[in-house]
Amino acid sequence: MSRTVVLAAAISLALAACSGKESTPVSDTQTPAAQQPADASTNPLLSASTLPFQAPPFDKIKDSDYLPAFNEGMKQHLAEVRKIADNPEPATFDNTIEALERSGETLTRVSRIFFGLVQADTNDARQKIQEEVAPKLADHQDEINLDPKLFARIKSIYDQRQSLGLDPVQLRLVERDYQEFVRAGAQLNDADKASLRKLNVEETTLATQFHTRLVAATAAGAVVVDDKAKLAGLDEDAINTAAADAKDRKLDGKYLLPLQNTTQQPVLASLSDREQRAAVLKASETRAEKGDANDTRQTVQRLAQLRAQKAKLLGFDNYAAYSLADQMAKTPAAALKLLTDTVPAATAKARGEIGEMQKVIDAQKGGFKLAASDWDFYAEQVRKAQYDLDESQIKPYFEMDNVLQNGVFYAATQLYGITFKPRTDIPTYHADMKVYEVFDKDGTSLALFYTDYFKRDSKSGGAWMDVFVEQDGLTGAKPVVYNVCNFTKPAAGQPALLSFDDVTTMFHEFGHALHGMFSKVKYPSIAGTSTSRDFVEFPSQFNEHWALDPKVFANYAKNYKTGEPMPQALVDKILKARTFNQGYATTEYLSAALLDLAWHTQPADAPLQDVASFEAGALKKFKVDLPQVPPRYRTTYFDHIWGGGYSAGYYAYFWAEVLDHDAFEWFKENGGLTAQNGQVFRDKILSRGNSVELSDLYRDFRGKDPSVEPLLVNRGLK
Repeated sequence: MSRTVVLAAAISLALAACSGKESTPVSDTQTPAAQQPADASTNPLLSASTLPFQAPPFDKIKDSDYLPAFNEGMKQHLAEVRKIADNPEPATFDNTIEALERSGETLTRVSRIFFGLVQADTNDARQKIQEEVAPKLADHQDEINLDPKLFARIKSIYDQRQSLGLDPVQLRLVERDYQEFVRAGAQLNDADKASLRKLNVEETTLATQFHTRLVAATAAGAVVVDDKAKLAGLDEDAINTAAADAKDRKLDGKYLLPLQNTTQQPVLASLSDREQRAAVLKASETRAEKGDANDTRQTVQRLAQLRAQKAKLLGFDNYAAYSLADQMAKTPAAALKLLTDTVPAATAKARGEIGEMQKVIDAQKGGFKLAASDWDFYAEQVRKAQYDLDESQIKPYFEMDNVLQNGVFYAATQLYGITFKPRTDIPTYHADMKVYEVFDKDGTSLALFYTDYFKRDSKSGGAWMDVFVEQDGLTGAKPVVYNVCNFTKPAAGQPALLSFDDVTTMFHEFGHALHGMFSKVKYPSIAGTSTSRDFVEFPSQFNEHWALDPKVFANYAKNYKTGEPMPQALVDKILKARTFNQGYATTEYLSAALLDLAWHTQPADAPLQDVASFEAGALKKFKVDLPQVPPRYRTTYFDHIWGGGYSAGYYAYFWAEVLDHDAFEWFKENGGLTAQNGQVFRDKILSRGNSVELSDLYRDFRGKDPSVEPLLVNRGLK
């Protein structure tokens, strides 16, 4: 079952495409890849890597290797599954459940490598491969999930599970496998199975299309500035970077402001030209609504409709009901309640923030009402006035490599005893990447960890963690984990200085990495981060807390020029300002999460919705329609829900935030940053994957159900 889980994750989570020319692998597409023989002697994807930890041999893989490897991997996998299904012996845990866990090794390997690469460093060749292989993988997944003989064997084990002498983890795996097959349509009649297959292929095709268009639209939407004067407010480093970015696109003498994946853009906090700010925000909000080849509106209309149809076919009222049935929330009503209960406090705080900024505008005789494109610019002024704090004071203390080594890694060493050693002998897919070997506290080798931190046009927006190799107790495979971010790459010779938001992102993604590295589960389909969406963000968000731990902060917050620690007065300002602008931050998140649920709670017979009208109506319905606070992601560039696997699941960040703040209370109650506390968290949360019912897993760690109070206090909403 693990191999089919990998495929589902690959299809939904790692769909990316745009033109990119900086990749290490050679593009070799003169001979159609699908026609090339699948020769293990020449195709490095068809056999296990001989590198340490079976790390991908990126220096040997060509783009033309992928399609033959996918085709051979699917062929091998189906043969293995067919052998399991046709086994004349009675079904047992070993010959069916565990056999499925062991199946699909080649397909898992090529899927993890290809989709990891295409997400972070795509090009035209990889985009074409992705578009060809995604529907094939969807059909392959259905071939397994809808096989009646295979399901009959799984069901026979499930029906007898209490009398088979299974240990708790085996019992969990049997129940999970059975539920996954039922959710995939195994109990449908033949006609409905045929309908489901068509819907799945179309959904995968459209999700791929959405992501392809969005990455291209985001790159094309970068704002070109002709006049340096319009960049007033940006520091010289930022202006030099904008000039270098323009030069890279052969726009000599001009300046380029690339778009990030969110609605608001970092430059809006600094640009003093109001028209330029408005132009940047408009470019962000309309990037995929230009009526060109990158327009995503028709794609999302159909995706919402076919997902609702799929849910009905599987016996659910809507797609959100289907999606949440195996999450911690269980129902859309539970997810909606958490979000809508927070709306009044969040919007009230946001309105108060609007009032404070309007006072600044009026005092400066601006003569206008605060607009969404003005928010960050005037919020920064209010922060300076109220807290005497601005980003230019902070950034010199957050040099990227120092934050990683003396912040992120240091905290992990203090908590878990692990240490890190650079590996320059492991090939990567891009020159900006670095690789580290991770050692456990007893000195044994634990994992490989890759970093890929800088933004480029060939990379999808946002930040994420995944694995090239999953921890596997059956084979003894150790995890090969990577983090990808989109930090601004400095001009040549300049340091990479981070905002504190960037610092938090680095800690967040490393929390996911720890979840993957510390996995100690026998069966790979329930190992590592293979948990529900509303649990998987818990370890990552929890790890953010250590960014401001006094001991950790003092170890990394040092001036990159002098090495001097950040003055305590400045530290105090950062701590005091933690709840600043939380009305905005919470409202923009709630707007996006509620928009996601609005799209995915439509019934199957709902007509195609005009995107703009539907979005406006949903925001009004949930009382989050503040014009100064647009959703963090608007519908047309909401990659999490259309191309990234979080459909009906964006609420999960907030659900997991309840867990992470409540868990941090346990740490505070028990002495904070100690190796003893770290060991408890590792043993009870980080190492267990999905091998225990997740509510029980948390309850065993905390001793009680989580409380929402710490979250509200932390966000300044109570």
